[in-house]
Amino acid sequence: MQIKYISPSSANPPGLFRKTVALITMVALAGVALLFSAMLLVVILIVVVFGGAYLWWKTRELRKQMKNFAPSPHSATVQSDVFAGEAFKGEVMEGEVVRMDEARAVGRR
Repeated sequence: MQIKYISPSSANPPGLFRKTVALITMVALAGVALLFSAMLLVVILIVVVFGGAYLWWKTRELRKQMKNFAPSPHSATVQSDVFAGEAFKGEVMEGEVVRMDEARAVGRR
């Protein structure tokens, strides 16, 4: 079997009319692609806005509960003072704290 490749004839180059039609077709296709991408962007933005508004509407009760649950400034200071002045001494092994009470350790010896 023999394969023959047929190359375009260089004796008949495309004329000015064919080049003009090709240019107009290319510009029209680029315009259609630009319009399609702009419409797609608009549709995506509309979906995002409506989706965000839907989530905002559905979580309004949760946000209200979270706002009412916020700790008062006084309770925050009490929580931070729980470990004030207490020094932690010991070794950290595999993510666990081993705390040695020095008073008991001295009594064992």
